[in-house]
Amino acid sequence: MAVWKRKWKTRSGEDREAWVIEYRDGEGHRHLETFKRKKDADARHAEVTVDVKAGVHVAASKSITVAEAGESWIKASEAAKLQRSTIQQYREHVDQHIAPMIGKLRLSDLNIPTVRNFQDKLREKGRSAAMIRKVTMSLGSILADAQEQGFAARNPVRDLRRNRRRKDQHAEQRQKRKLKVGVDIPSPDEIKVIVENAKGRWRPLLVTAVFTGLRASELRGLRWSDVDLKANELHVRQRADRYNEIDVTKSQAADRTVPFPKFVTNTLKEWKLQCPKSDLNLVFPNGAGNVENLGNIVSRGLWPAQVSAGLTTKDGEAKYTGLHSLRHFFASWCINRTKDGGLGLPPKNVQERLGHATINITLDTYGHLFKGDDDGELDLAANALLA
Repeated sequence: MAVWKRKWKTRSGEDREAWVIEYRDGEGHRHLETFKRKKDADARHAEVTVDVKAGVHVAASKSITVAEAGESWIKASEAAKLQRSTIQQYREHVDQHIAPMIGKLRLSDLNIPTVRNFQDKLREKGRSAAMIRKVTMSLGSILADAQEQGFAARNPVRDLRRNRRRKDQHAEQRQKRKLKVGVDIPSPDEIKVIVENAKGRWRPLLVTAVFTGLRASELRGLRWSDVDLKANELHVRQRADRYNEIDVTKSQAADRTVPFPKFVTNTLKEWKLQCPKSDLNLVFPNGAGNVENLGNIVSRGLWPAQVSAGLTTKDGEAKYTGLHSLRHFFASWCINRTKDGGLGLPPKNVQERLGHATINITLDTYGHLFKGDDDGELDLAANALLA
């Protein structure tokens, strides 16, 4: 392998020069690559040297474009029968962000600076930090899929992530805002007025959401056969996706049993008498007995209940915009029920009620709500020990 300078004159007599790397791949084939700067040539030379020795080098002439790799990735996702909503999100990332900006680049042209530049362009176009993170993850998955097929030697997204992982984790911890009661989580008094002002078929749904913490998709997919009104509990066994189709639960942990108070039992008993019937046997269907649209639940149920109760912003809009706020309340209620004369649940039980895949998710989201012993309780314990 070698790096050398090439000089020549154009037809008009102008002097030109470029830096060339010359090497042979693992099969003995000779390759030449040209660069404007020696620094770029040296960097590529070092990269190729390592890849050839490791037996993973892919020559630029054999490399496919990012757009082609993206299409291959989506086809592989479809073949793996991933959820339709997931594939739709992948398609949006490729068509709206990746292909327009870097789709014509060959995989061999990608490196850490290229990925950084791509992220900067996304930021310049007004993409949010969350969107940039998701699109970059999709790009990394595209490259990983291309590596498996032998189209790419390296995955610069993974390399970049590895270099910045510790720094990003610390930054995320600093920037992550804790959920606050009265801001993200409705207070008990706010929940009371929401329930009191919930009307019609939306009332039993909102009551169930408040006291079971089910995800919106789980509420929309809940069947009467999964509700035990004698035992005061329900079983989460399926959900409704964004396309209003019945699907499996989000994860294995999402399959769970959730107890509820008798207030919910009485509410559901009354609702069952007038609930629209259909083969789906849903607890909270639309008027035709089919899966209810999430937008309808929020705009016709949650928001009007808040407006009627005066629970609004300065602009007169509902204070809590999404159904997930009721799930947040349920979590905080489970943690701090001591105020109501009961015992707060330990983190593991809260995780199980919410259907979180790991205890870390529960603690990262709600850990600050778990109350430790205060100074008074410590003094009492010390006095009892020494008495």
